[in-house]
Amino acid sequence: MGVGDDAALLCTGDGMELAVSSDMLVSGTHFLADTDPFRLGHKALAVNLSDMASMGAVPRWATLALALPRAEEDWLQRFSAGFFALADAHGVELVGGDTTRGPLNICVTIMGEVPRGQALRRDGAKVGDDIWVSGVLGMAALGLAHTKGEFVLDGVTRDMCLAALQQPQPRVALGLALRGIARSAIDISDGLLADLGHILERSAVGAEVNLESLPVMQQGVAQPDAQRCALTGGDDYELCFTAPVAARGTLAALAAQLALPLTHIGQIRAGYDCVLHDAAGKQIKIEKTGYDHFA
Repeated sequence: MGVGDDAALLCTGDGMELAVSSDMLVSGTHFLADTDPFRLGHKALAVNLSDMASMGAVPRWATLALALPRAEEDWLQRFSAGFFALADAHGVELVGGDTTRGPLNICVTIMGEVPRGQALRRDGAKVGDDIWVSGVLGMAALGLAHTKGEFVLDGVTRDMCLAALQQPQPRVALGLALRGIARSAIDISDGLLADLGHILERSAVGAEVNLESLPVMQQGVAQPDAQRCALTGGDDYELCFTAPVAARGTLAALAAQLALPLTHIGQIRAGYDCVLHDAAGKQIKIEKTGYDHFA
């Protein structure tokens, strides 16, 4: 399986499939130039691990291509420490790459393994499935808005949102556990509505999402802002997945086992559109569904 999912799947002839994905982080587009290099090294690998998570693949190997405006030993040491701390935590080996001079640009290619036919994909959602998300959505977008001065976060809320932006936690354990439970999955990088839209498109189905069901920040930020960031902000690197109604008990037990909130936010329906409802059941119109790389 090639282009169109969170990773390509390549048959290796030993009963396994190789999952392969690349992600690029560009200074000024995906991170600010003064971002802590330790957190940047973590994030550079985390966004790729998130692709493995959404495919239900065990991450194995990575390559790193790095363009640097100049060689700064302290920056490189801290970046490497962040990268390798996360790599070691997930058993990932850095097996190659390239380094050159240029504007700060980081590109990681990751490879993982999944038993043949067991990968989570975008094209498996069925009418009647529940729609689920992991974790708390919108925190990274709130952290970015704070950094850009669009509004001010304070105290614990600020620290949590900045950590979510700069040091996301890839849900690899969840992705592996969802094999045989979830019918489709994707990681949330461009915004919930945009990424759920990829599942709907590939599965040829529609959806209903309940605004009040979204797991968002409950303190230190106005709820409309928290909900907007959850819907369209992106950079969450949580998983959005669909599963049959019969799996609700299993997923509740899994959430407890992983100490990770899993929230039922809507249903897969016939059709092709994603309809968003408020608490009163009124349909809400959303102009922007997520991050546009060329806007």
